[in-house]
Amino acid sequence: MKGLKHIDFLKDILLLAFTTFGGPQVHLAMFIDRLVKKKQYLTEEELLEIQALCAILPGPTSTQVLTAIGYKRGGSNLAYLTLLIWVTPAVIIMTAAALGMTYLRNRDIIKFIQPIGIALIIHSGILLGKLVLKKQSGYWLMLLSAGFSFYFQSPWVCPIALIICGTFTALNYKDYPEQNKHKMVIPWSNFHLFWGFLVFLALLGNVTQATPILLFENFYRNGSLVFGGGQVLAPMLYTEFVEFKEVIRSDDFLTGMALSQALPGPVFAFTSYLGTLVLKGEGLGYELLGSAVGALGIFLPGTFLIFFVYRIWGQLKQYRAIRASLEGINAASVGLTLSAAVTFLMPIASKGDYVGMLTIAITLLVVRYTKIPTFFIFLGGLLLGLILYV
Repeated sequence: MKGLKHIDFLKDILLLAFTTFGGPQVHLAMFIDRLVKKKQYLTEEELLEIQALCAILPGPTSTQVLTAIGYKRGGSNLAYLTLLIWVTPAVIIMTAAALGMTYLRNRDIIKFIQPIGIALIIHSGILLGKLVLKKQSGYWLMLLSAGFSFYFQSPWVCPIALIICGTFTALNYKDYPEQNKHKMVIPWSNFHLFWGFLVFLALLGNVTQATPILLFENFYRNGSLVFGGGQVLAPMLYTEFVEFKEVIRSDDFLTGMALSQALPGPVFAFTSYLGTLVLKGEGLGYELLGSAVGALGIFLPGTFLIFFVYRIWGQLKQYRAIRASLEGINAASVGLTLSAAVTFLMPIASKGDYVGMLTIAITLLVVRYTKIPTFFIFLGGLLLGLILYV
């Protein structure tokens, strides 16, 4: 009976992998709808706790959230299956896109996808704000974190904002009831696996100078350092692969980045596209190896970290300050979502792209006042691009 429950859970993860668009800000709203309200795999409070926990860790937040839920329901085996099912569809599509790059250079085909994604980010920010902003201080922290992240464009802005806001509300720990404290027992194995594997890859790459190993180390390193989702990862990879190493063309990179925003599932699957392109021309076997290396490299460090942190999360929550900090972390998450929406919106507004602005407005009305699944909204945008620009 327990196995059947796991099968149902994995079916829901597969459904999310094909229908969840727009990055972690949008994903959370869909996780709440599917996993909490419809299936009741966990409570809303538990999901928001996991989201706040994953937000302060480097790596792909949505992937870590689902991996943690899988671990909560069925241990490490279910967690790994959850990870595999969640990332596979996006990885396959991005690999196919890299193999068929000749047919994707017309970026106007996906002209409507980014405005639709912006609208969904705004919508998710509104929904998340309604859930977590319960005090006036939360609104102030939201606005401050939004302004801070908007004016200081840096990979470190996200964790700094989360830590500061979390520390601020942690000072109100007396508002939370005391719990019986137990001595903490910390299983360090996954943390040692996290940093040990990074050192191993760096040494192996230095000795062998094999391109797949160097590529693996590169993506693993980026997955260990990046905070804030795909919108932060993309500029880092652009600097490294296009400007510094010059192994990928600028237009190919931008096309893949736009496509990754348009696809369901984790935006970090973009690295499988880059891995395929780096080894393009070496034969299909090497190109597929590049895809696998890109996916494994970017998703493994976050998985090792969430396994380590989630195992001690129950012990950490016995401290009132930790529980109180979640209020500030969630408020900052809303602010960061707002900042991401404004950041993406600015280029459209500055260019006077009235089609893009109209697309955002229509999409907002559709998601706010209808029950049309986001999958069909994105599909409609893609079909419209095909009709108008091919």
